Amino acid sequence: MEQKTFTVPNIGCNGCVNTIKNEVSALSGVQRVEGDVASKIVTVEWDNPANWATIKAKLEEIEYAPAE
Repeated sequence: MEQKTFTVPNIGCNGCVNTIKNEVSALSGVQRVEGDVASKIVTVEWDNPANWATIKAKLEEIEYAPAE
């Protein structure tokens, strides 16, 4: 299992976190998505077939791109 923790500057409320959780969790292979409004930090855990490129693309598609 792989894991990545990153900042998402566009997070402004719990609705933002819920959107990220719902959209990213729907990707095949994603096991866990956690987010925090105050710190704007998101953690994602995944197995195959998911990968960071797919997760990052989904985040960009829903306008919650991770800060690099």
